[in-house]
Amino acid sequence: MKRTLRTTVLTVGALIAALGLPAGPVHADDTTPRVDLRVLVVSDGGPSTDAIAAELTTAGTPYTEIDLTSADRPVIDAGFLADTVDGRPRAKYQAVVLPNDNPFPAGSAEMTALAEYERTYAIPQVDAYTYARPEAGLQYPVYGGYSGSLDGAEARVTDAGRAGPFGYLDGAVPFEDNDPAIGESYAYLSRPVAGADFTPYVDAAVPGGSTRGTLVGEYRHDGRRELVVTFVYNRYQQQFRLLARGIVAWMTGGVHLGASRNYFAVHVDDVFAADDRWNTELNCTPGDVDCADPNVEPDPIRMTPADVDHATAWQTDKGFTLDLAYNGAGSVDHRQDNNGEDALTDRFIAERDRFRWINHTYSHPFLGCVQDTGVVPWRCATDADGSTRWVSRNDISDEIATNRVWGRTAGLPLEDGELVTGEHSGMKVLPQQPEDNPNLALALDDNDITWLGSDNSREPTQRQVGPATTVPRHPMNVFYNAGRAAEQVDEYNWIYTSRAQGGSGICEDNPATTTCLTAPLDTATGYEDVIVPLEKRIALGHVLAGDPKPHFIHQSNLAEDRIAYPVLDGVLDGYAALFAENTPVVNLRMKDIGAELRRRALWRAAVQAGEVTAHRIGDTVTVEAPDGLAVTVTAPTGTTLAGAAFGDAYAGAVSGWTPSTGAPLALALPTAAGPSAAAADEPVEATDPAPDTRVPAGVSERVPYTADTDTADD
Repeated sequence: MKRTLRTTVLTVGALIAALGLPAGPVHADDTTPRVDLRVLVVSDGGPSTDAIAAELTTAGTPYTEIDLTSADRPVIDAGFLADTVDGRPRAKYQAVVLPNDNPFPAGSAEMTALAEYERTYAIPQVDAYTYARPEAGLQYPVYGGYSGSLDGAEARVTDAGRAGPFGYLDGAVPFEDNDPAIGESYAYLSRPVAGADFTPYVDAAVPGGSTRGTLVGEYRHDGRRELVVTFVYNRYQQQFRLLARGIVAWMTGGVHLGASRNYFAVHVDDVFAADDRWNTELNCTPGDVDCADPNVEPDPIRMTPADVDHATAWQTDKGFTLDLAYNGAGSVDHRQDNNGEDALTDRFIAERDRFRWINHTYSHPFLGCVQDTGVVPWRCATDADGSTRWVSRNDISDEIATNRVWGRTAGLPLEDGELVTGEHSGMKVLPQQPEDNPNLALALDDNDITWLGSDNSREPTQRQVGPATTVPRHPMNVFYNAGRAAEQVDEYNWIYTSRAQGGSGICEDNPATTTCLTAPLDTATGYEDVIVPLEKRIALGHVLAGDPKPHFIHQSNLAEDRIAYPVLDGVLDGYAALFAENTPVVNLRMKDIGAELRRRALWRAAVQAGEVTAHRIGDTVTVEAPDGLAVTVTAPTGTTLAGAAFGDAYAGAVSGWTPSTGAPLALALPTAAGPSAAAADEPVEATDPAPDTRVPAGVSERVPYTADTDTADD
């Protein structure tokens, strides 16, 4: 008999209905439970529960974490989970995350309390990483399944998964294989037990076989619902990042505090100027302060009009806008040296409305301390009394104001409050300058600067510099002094190989923070084969992590061999292949990124301080937050606030920021549609007889997991 999976096609509304929450307008009375919008995370210290907790933190979703390894942890009992408020029964948590389907000893009173709580209040449970076994609705893997590595495999979202919590994905869920020598993803592939009410959401082919086994699925039993995950992951791995949004949507029914989007922005520095070129003989960059050789002239790299045309065509093709950080003096100097001609600037100005523009100072000087370049590396010059000599307030202000005037005269569409200084100078830079130039804040105030670009590899969090808030930018490892792929590889080899291999030895001196190459890359193939895939993976990792921070490259990377495009194509094309059209990359300009980061930081601090509470009674969500705090909520399409549509559409839901007045905010949820296909409680029909539910001889239920390795470094 043909084996058929009968599944429910779950819309967001059906997902709510499946949770046992009200399916239509509910006039709540005292018997309608109050469900607090907070998640209970029970952790055993493993990477999978840590990953889910990290996703909740990023989104700004409140949760309480219990560490099972802590001797003084609270006991999970009925009083811990529920109580009564104003005569109404209250569920304190809208979802429960466990490290596996039952992490407690046999006969545990805590697991009994959790199970009863979930049944009473229709609270879903996520099994963050569990062994495939009948207790989780699955056959043991020895019955035609698989236990082992899935490195490099491609899982797929099932039809039920796409119609339900994973509808923001196109289908493919590729598993990483970043190092063939290291096992990165252990998994159990299995089919549901015959007669079990189990709906696979993500599955993969059983290696060496013709069948598929589930990796993520919903198991309904005993009046409870579990999301069963049978592969291990950490917070940085692509396979988890792809599924994280759906895990949260499933366990919250699409209604929770906090929100997440996938962002990507690219700043191109030094536009109109020229960037000095890496010298493959000297292993430094003539023209740079630390590469002074009177016998070698700098060899500048500067875009051409054809490069502008390529950039505009690329933007049109990708539906993406670059942010150009410009230096007006680059054009002025070029005209002076070329009888008033500057075809590059003329072409950019003709296409100026196709890009976003950022003030990068007029001539790109170093705006921190006065540099003493008589030594290598340079140091801060000092006065006779030993005090640091600083670039003056007037000099900094002139650089900002003159470039702004030049840009306005050229008709560039500017945001006057945005600024990126050359090399992020003026702000502290270690080891030479451990503090900001005290004149920087004054000059920023003189010019009404509100958003100041900073280097995320130095300062990953926002801070105030006078009137300005920093916007940390991710540096891409596509070098400013390389216009050709061979130059990029040569410099990459110099930085990342040992001294014995002709390199700088930086990796030897900093083994904890730098990844060394085992051998120099081939200058003809190393860029395409090694550097591009690595940089694409890092940048795409930032995107999938919901990180709004922009990335930055330089105009030299859009010239000559145009070496930036393979990386940018890898990010955008890779993203498009993974996500549905309802989940586009969000491409913000600098001031909007800064505002998003600042709102998030304030929200997270308020949530962690317990200043934000929210609950649901029937079809109403009530949020209480301090006056002036911007509140963020994710809810189903059709949710209203004060009679008006709430939020913006993203990933099949709506979310947005709403300022609190200190009074409770009441969101009205839409009427939830019921299941639109076969009933959710219909069992899976199987051709084979139910397997022996005893643990097969020689099979261990111990759950191995990979090291929690951060692959999303800069």
